[in-house]
Parts: sequence; structure tokens; C-alpha cells
Amino acid sequence: MITASICTIGDEILIGQIVDTNSSDISRELNRIGVKVVRMLSIGDDHREIVDNLNACLATSDVVLVTGGLGPTKDDITKEALRELSGSAGWRKSEEQYEVIDRILTARGIKMLDTNQAQALVPDKCEVIVNKLGTAPCMAFHGLGPDGSASLYSMPGVPFETRGLLGDVMDDIRAHYKLEKISHRTIVTFGIPESELAKQIESWEDSLPANMHLAYLPNPTIGVRLRLSAFGVETDFAQQVEELRGLLGDAIYGEGEDTLPVAIGRMLRERGAKMAAAESCTGGRISELMTAVAGCSDYYNGSVTSYANSVKMGTLGVREETLAQHGAVSEETVREMAAGVLRKLDTDYSVATSGIAGPGGATPGKPVGMAWLAAAHRNADGEISVTTKCVKFSSSRAVNIERFASNALNLLRLKILAGD
Repeated sequence: MITASICTIGDEILIGQIVDTNSSDISRELNRIGVKVVRMLSIGDDHREIVDNLNACLATSDVVLVTGGLGPTKDDITKEALRELSGSAGWRKSEEQYEVIDRILTARGIKMLDTNQAQALVPDKCEVIVNKLGTAPCMAFHGLGPDGSASLYSMPGVPFETRGLLGDVMDDIRAHYKLEKISHRTIVTFGIPESELAKQIESWEDSLPANMHLAYLPNPTIGVRLRLSAFGVETDFAQQVEELRGLLGDAIYGEGEDTLPVAIGRMLRERGAKMAAAESCTGGRISELMTAVAGCSDYYNGSVTSYANSVKMGTLGVREETLAQHGAVSEETVREMAAGVLRKLDTDYSVATSGIAGPGGATPGKPVGMAWLAAAHRNADGEISVTTKCVKFSSSRAVNIERFASNALNLLRLKILAGD
């Protein structure tokens, strides 16, 4: 299978001044055409470091894709490093890229300087893939590496320019290499911790075909994604997914890029049902997650952020004696919050949260990271049933809130599935 290394060049990436989005964009496209990415590397603005690291990548990968260091300023030194690496004797002018440079500068009312003209100069052993969106060309070098079979593509670091070049770069890779198929299928789960999940499906994972690989991708908001990958053959993974569903049941809520809000929205739409949220410790995070989904107005009526007890009582109808006897963070309170917001916003389902996100606020028996969650359903006869759950986490305030929200949504998902 054809392999690739992706390299970014620039001190700004190494010091965290900018976030590297190019590598993920490039990686997705390489996977799509059947090239396996085996390395991602960031290199500083140092001539020797660039040459040595790129040579090391060319020794172990068929294709090396580089972004950055191609601007008109003195700190952009990639092109000179590539001239040395490729064994080019000198420079030649790319007339096509020069025309693009002239057009862009003219449109902006900027005078052409010698530094701009220099961007059209490329090492004499490279092939130019014209960058129509910017002034720095994409340079392709073939016949590199220890056995002369490797290729290197150098693209500008500006993300939208990189994305604009990827189609042509992928076409060029296809023209120079015989590519095999890479297939992926992702199953999304929630409610089983990663370590427990791995133990639960250990025998199933051990029985996967030799060309198939499983990756665990945990996320506090999404759950654990299980990504199946097969290299070299077209695979639909139908048998493996069916077996996995038999092992995990309702813990599986979707595939691919599904999230809990997407899955819940789909379920509510299928049932012609509506939902609402009553949030205390999550402070509107559930509402934010639900309304991030396009078309959510079909099933999401709204929310009440009832942080203060006065709002719990005055807006949601939580009884004063419930708060006095059990406190805001209690099963009894969250039950009344869920039922109250369901009635207030006239929905079929609701979800509610009340907890201690931290770092302060703990009381005896109620530590930081503890929350009570509730999901409510009103049936056709108007009867309301409420399911509750207590969760305890030990993360930062932000992560605790994220976990409270996602666990509350999963409780609602299971409530909808149960139909009670």
C-alpha cells in the first residue's frame, strides 16, 4: 500500500501560535484516494532541519506532502531547502504562476515587487501545480528517496490555498502511483467507558480479519467511536457491524459523524415528538448542543436555565419543600425540574440537570463532579414518567459540564428508545 508523510513547516506551529488544520485536510483526502498516512511532522524554520527531516520522510514514505514556508518574506526558506534536496542546479520561472501573481496584485492595487516576482521562481527539477488562489505555487518533485520512487509535494501554508490545491495534488498522485482501497466505517457508542468497552468486545476484536483494524476514539461529548478500517480491499463491514450490535445493543446510537443531538433529533422527528431542557449545572450547554443541529426547530421547543432556586420554583414549579428537604442537587429536585419544563414548554419529552460542576460548591455527601439527571416523557393520556440517574466525575469544571450534558442527553435517548 502507498504510504505518505505529512509535514508542516513554520515556527508559528511549533510555538502554538497557529493551529495546524492543513494536516487533517490533507490526511482526509489521502485516505479517500487510498494512500495510508504513516507520519505527521512539524518542522521549524531552519534550513538544515527541513532538509534532514524531509529526507528522512522520503526514506520511509512513498509520498511526502509539505505545507508552509513559501511566502515572500525572508523567514520562508522552504523553497531553497527543496532546491538542495531535489538536486536542482538552479531556478526557472513559472509563467503560469507569474500570471496568477500579477492578476492578484493588480486586483488588490498592489505594486509588483521583486519579492513577489521571486515567488514564481521554482527549482529547475520541479513540476508546478498552479495555485490559482494565491501567489506561491505548489511544487511537485518526483524521483526522490533512496530508490528514486518517492514524490514530494510542497504547498503554501494558507489553509484555503492548501484546500484549493488538494484536488490537483491527489490527481497527480493517482497518475504516478497504483493505489489500493482504504475503507472505513465508524460506529458511535455512549454509556460504556473505553476500558470496559474494550474488554466487552475483546473476543470480537481478536477475530477481525488480518487486513482489518479497530481504533477507539473517545470523546466526552460524543462517547466512544469505534472506527473499523480495512486496507487493500473494498469492504462494507456489514458482518462485523451486525456482530458488534449484538454485543453492545442500545449503547450504539449511530454511525459516522453522528452525535447524540443528531441521533435524538432523528428519533424525535420519526415520532413527531418535541423536547425541552431544564438546566442548572449545565448552564445552557444542552440547549447549545441541540440547537447546533440544522432543522432542530422541528423538535426542540427550548430550554430554561434555572440556575437559581427562585427560577426552579417560579418558572419550573419545583416545590419549596423539595429544595428545603433535599437540596437543589437531588433526585427529587431534578424530577420536578424535568416534569416542570415539559409542562411549561408543552413537549412530549424533556431532560433536566442539577449538579456541582466545581471547583467549589461541594457539600457533605455531594462532592464536586456529582450531578442528578432526569428524562421525562408525557404519553398520549397525559401521564408523565421520569427516569433519573446520578453521575459522578472528577474533571475540570468545563469537562464536568460537558459530561453532565452528554450523559443527560444519553439518558433522554434511552428514554425515547424505551417509549415510556
